Amino acid sequence: MLNKMIVPFLFAAMLAGCGNKEVLLETDGDLPASSAVIQEFDTVMNSDAPAIAGGVLKYALVAESSFQGVFNPVFSEDAYDEELMGFSHESIFSYDEEFQLTQDGMATFVRNENLKTVSITLQDNLKWSDGAALTVDDILYAYEVIGHPDYAGPLYGDSFANVVGMTEYHEGTADSIIGIEVLDDTHLTIAFEELNPSILQAGGALWSQPLPRHQLESIPVSEMMSSSQLREQPVGSGPFRIKAIVPGESVLFEANEYYWKGKPKLDNILVEVVGSTTIVSEMEAGNYDVAVMPASSYESYKDFDNITLLGREELATTYIGFKLGSQDVESGANNLNLSSKMADAVLRQAMAYALDNEFVAAVLFDGLRQPANTMIPPAFEGISDEEAVGFSYDPVKASSLLDEAGYLDSDGDGFRETPDGEPLKINFAAVAGGDATEAVVAYYIQQWEEIGLDVSLATGRLIEYQKFHDMLASDSPAIDVYQATWGTGMDPNPTEMFGRTSALNYTRWTNEKNDALLDQINAAAASDENTRTGIYQEWQALLFEEAPVIPTFWRTQIFAVNNRVKNFNIRYGATRGWETIELTSEEPVR
Repeated sequence: MLNKMIVPFLFAAMLAGCGNKEVLLETDGDLPASSAVIQEFDTVMNSDAPAIAGGVLKYALVAESSFQGVFNPVFSEDAYDEELMGFSHESIFSYDEEFQLTQDGMATFVRNENLKTVSITLQDNLKWSDGAALTVDDILYAYEVIGHPDYAGPLYGDSFANVVGMTEYHEGTADSIIGIEVLDDTHLTIAFEELNPSILQAGGALWSQPLPRHQLESIPVSEMMSSSQLREQPVGSGPFRIKAIVPGESVLFEANEYYWKGKPKLDNILVEVVGSTTIVSEMEAGNYDVAVMPASSYESYKDFDNITLLGREELATTYIGFKLGSQDVESGANNLNLSSKMADAVLRQAMAYALDNEFVAAVLFDGLRQPANTMIPPAFEGISDEEAVGFSYDPVKASSLLDEAGYLDSDGDGFRETPDGEPLKINFAAVAGGDATEAVVAYYIQQWEEIGLDVSLATGRLIEYQKFHDMLASDSPAIDVYQATWGTGMDPNPTEMFGRTSALNYTRWTNEKNDALLDQINAAAASDENTRTGIYQEWQALLFEEAPVIPTFWRTQIFAVNNRVKNFNIRYGATRGWETIELTSEEPVR
């Protein structure tokens, strides 16, 4: 067994392109001091310097592949597209630091528990970025498209089926959604089967992104995702609108004079794709004003004089998932395959105990990653169970579990066979590039080898982002195990990722107790804080027991901001956004 206190820390057998390439990264015996220290950062950057009028802010989209360019939240499946839409699209609701909806946004709401309804009122005279009126009919249209039988996006699931009449509409037995009533241009009421707590959670069960009926209604729903209206001339409700696109490479935004809070201070924002290997030198040279930085490079940029670092807990958990079945494309149901290679929970648990994520976090991420013991990020206080038992590093226990379950090295080749005596070769997939992915993946493979498991990279190499996503979504048989990140958004409700009918349930794990707990999470009774906390703790304990996924890291998100930028605020629940940001000089600080 590898003993980290005695031998050097090795990242070995990195598989790249056309062969094996050994890379050794050595440390001295003990964990770095940073392993016990979580870095803390400010979330607001202010300046007393006078601002110039207008100006162009340059934003680096740190990515290892091109963005897809589907600029609408109803259809987007790409994290890079989501980042770009932060400039041009905006929720009709605002939210506070605890991610609860407030009455300060484009819309206010009234919740009627007896009627199980939410009434929404838009402000008067709201407009889309092309000047057309934005009304509650555009909210209705979003529901109509997401629920349409021909909708091919990722959103339809239990949350939308909770709207009265949505199931019938989705199945094509009704022409309208009877639970949604438009009263006039600014008033709409939605009736729900169950008024669950996520209704008032930012990013939760109450859909908050209207869809421009005036622009899209003439396009069949089955063709919308590929339409030029979404890819070339998208309209939104945010502070900026898209002026020019170089597909996959850059987007030039211009100030939206129709924005409901008033025209932004900046003239333009230019976003360009920049790789994680070059972003540090680009920020040092002053070529960009803002970038979300790779944690593994922190030591190389933390002392730059021309930038200020802001940070916040990321609403995400990195995890290792196991492919346990497939999705029925027709019905949308996820089907657990009890004969799949990774079906044995003991095998999955052993693979979890084999990983020393505390050591990886310390060596590679300087306190900007924390080993995770549950899938719910700690930003959700009272829901994330920080005291939950997690998979700590215990290779002796991992080996014992495998021995007891009958995974033995019967032929003496150094690798274990299945309890039936068959070869056990496990294919592990992860996205190419990114934040120290190669080193982390290579180390995981090495640690699994230490307990006698034959694990190699699916396809023989790390996989390009979009291809990786497509392989997961299509349940490619080439993948047995994968590394990914669950971005919870502002609602930690796990139904979208672990629901029986969720397209985003990439493990395809289903479990009757999981179904029951998700039903409880989505029931009105969970509005009580103590009740909700208890259900979430029970759900997190079930996930530990069944191990369809292994939570590996919680993350700190680091923004590098050039010192010419003024009024930059990344605090969750902030009421000031891109519309208030200014520049204090024509040229960036270098």
